Amino acid sequence: MKTCIKRRYKLNMGKWMYKLLINSLLVLACLLVSEITIAQSAKKTTTEGKQISSDLFGLFFEDINYSADGGLYAELIQNRSFEYNPEERREWSPFSFWEYITPGFSYGRISAETKSPVHPNNPHYLVLDIEHIGKEDQFKGVAGVGIKNTGFDGMVIRSGEKYNFSMFVRQLSAEPVIFNISIQTPSGKVLAENTITTSKTDWAKYTTTLNAIENCDTASLVLLATTKGKFAIDVVSLFPEKTFKNRPNGLRADLAQVLADMEPRFVRFPGGCLVHGDGLGNMYRWKNTIGPIEERVEQRNIWGYHQSAGLGYFEYFWFCEDIGAKPLPVLPAAVSCQNSGGTWRIGGTGQKALPMGEIKDYIQEVLDLIEWANGPVTSSWGAKRAAAGHPEPFKLQYIGIGNEDKITPEFEERFKMIFSAVKEIHPEITIIGTSGPFHSGEDFNKGWKLANELKVPVVDEHYYTDPNWFISNQYRYDKYSRDAGHVYLGEYASWGNKMRNAIAEAAYMISLERNGDVVRMASYAPMLAKKGFTQWKTDMIFFDNVNIVLTPNYHVQKLFSVNQGDIYYHNVISKDEKDSTIAASCVQDKETSDIILKLVNFSNVQKVMKINLAGFKNILFDAEQSLITGDADAENTFEKPQNVFPVETAVKVSKTFDYAAPAMSLTVIRIKTKK
Repeated sequence: MKTCIKRRYKLNMGKWMYKLLINSLLVLACLLVSEITIAQSAKKTTTEGKQISSDLFGLFFEDINYSADGGLYAELIQNRSFEYNPEERREWSPFSFWEYITPGFSYGRISAETKSPVHPNNPHYLVLDIEHIGKEDQFKGVAGVGIKNTGFDGMVIRSGEKYNFSMFVRQLSAEPVIFNISIQTPSGKVLAENTITTSKTDWAKYTTTLNAIENCDTASLVLLATTKGKFAIDVVSLFPEKTFKNRPNGLRADLAQVLADMEPRFVRFPGGCLVHGDGLGNMYRWKNTIGPIEERVEQRNIWGYHQSAGLGYFEYFWFCEDIGAKPLPVLPAAVSCQNSGGTWRIGGTGQKALPMGEIKDYIQEVLDLIEWANGPVTSSWGAKRAAAGHPEPFKLQYIGIGNEDKITPEFEERFKMIFSAVKEIHPEITIIGTSGPFHSGEDFNKGWKLANELKVPVVDEHYYTDPNWFISNQYRYDKYSRDAGHVYLGEYASWGNKMRNAIAEAAYMISLERNGDVVRMASYAPMLAKKGFTQWKTDMIFFDNVNIVLTPNYHVQKLFSVNQGDIYYHNVISKDEKDSTIAASCVQDKETSDIILKLVNFSNVQKVMKINLAGFKNILFDAEQSLITGDADAENTFEKPQNVFPVETAVKVSKTFDYAAPAMSLTVIRIKTKK
């Protein structure tokens, strides 16, 4: 009996041990499955990013809409060198925007001459022969013979500010001439004045400083000879001392500042159609725009007015340096604009090509630019840069050849020659080609075909179209080959400056970020437009002599530009992929480690998007939010410049959260991480 019990006990113990073993294996299996599940789940929430361009958003500048003279360039005198002429406008002459004055019943004679100019590049000047000086009047002021300039629709003068005056004078009479230089209101009240006495019979530069005692938005410069004599005068200049960064021959401070506020990664200049010009003689030649202003070549602007070239390559490059942007000069591809000679209206081709006998010299001109920008002070052109006041190189990286040209055989032949020469001698320079003025079509296809054959590293695309096109083409660059040249979207805008235009552009810019591995750069165009002088109606910034209107388009561009990233993450924001009215991106700035969310809603109702930040480490949940929203037809005007503007707020975020994007809106959420 005991033996049976022992046997049964041993048997039960065996079953128990067996069950324990089986249960242990099951538990272990469950743990392993759980670990695998957790690992797989963690893998799903791990954020995977791709490198995108660090130069994605920048600025485009072209002297259109009086953007330079009378705009960004701070010179207050219009037609300072007496070079306006009937070829530019039928009613213009060297005397345009100058008034011959003889206060105090003085009298003399005035003429425009060209016999012995300050410099051959600046051929016109005025000659004044003062025969009689009348008497001063206690009410009407100084007597004399002279000239008066009202600038570009009046000069803006501010009390307590200094204004730097200069002029070139050649004394033609035996005795010195005494000048009274003043800034006056329209009624003749003197706001600032000083005197200059000539001392040389050769051309000489004379300067003085004028200290303003009162504000005026419509002032004039008055230059009076107060003694008898005869003299020649040229390059009459008046600058506010407070230019941007206080640069001599500098930029209008408030306009330049709103551009600097965008923190652009690059600035493209000087255009635009301005680059290849209205005929071969009107092409923009960079060497004509450096050196002393009296030696620069002024010329007709393709947009129908005058270029003083005071804002030239030296000023462009220095402005880029001042705002931390890379310079992107664009040079003609040795052909003129296909719309030369007024062929805009008929869509023909007025393109002219430099003769092949001139191409060698032209290629050298391109190479000289690179040496001027980057060469040491011991080099020929580097020495010229240093002599102008900038001994350090400008660190030029990009150079554009051609601007939305008609892709003709003549263009192709010349582009190939320029491209090959630059690539051979300066392999460190990234050359940007061109693909015509439209987003598709014959020139677009030919431009890309040529670029692919030559392996051009970056190709410039241009297009202007309606907002719905931008919404419908958000996946344009998803389809581009990653093995071909990169894209520079050099000029683009939807037709208009209302909220719907800006938000459509925002949705499209999301696609540029998503495709930042193939889209190298992008810049809205045109940038500036002066009130009353606008040839192109869709622009980013409108201004007059006093006011600046920042369009909704500007605010969108700025929000993208100041919130650029280097890494794009595709699996952070979830949304209805079938809804083309919403778009979103997540990027990270490698320098700051900030995570930046951009959420766009082009519809007229609120839309919800889901954000999952679980894949990021060390997130700080106190974030910064910028929101721009409004009615689709909302816009900013001179009467209501703040109708649309971004609202900045502090917000709390979490690892996962939903965001309800307001109708017609762009939201940027910037999230910091622990260092």
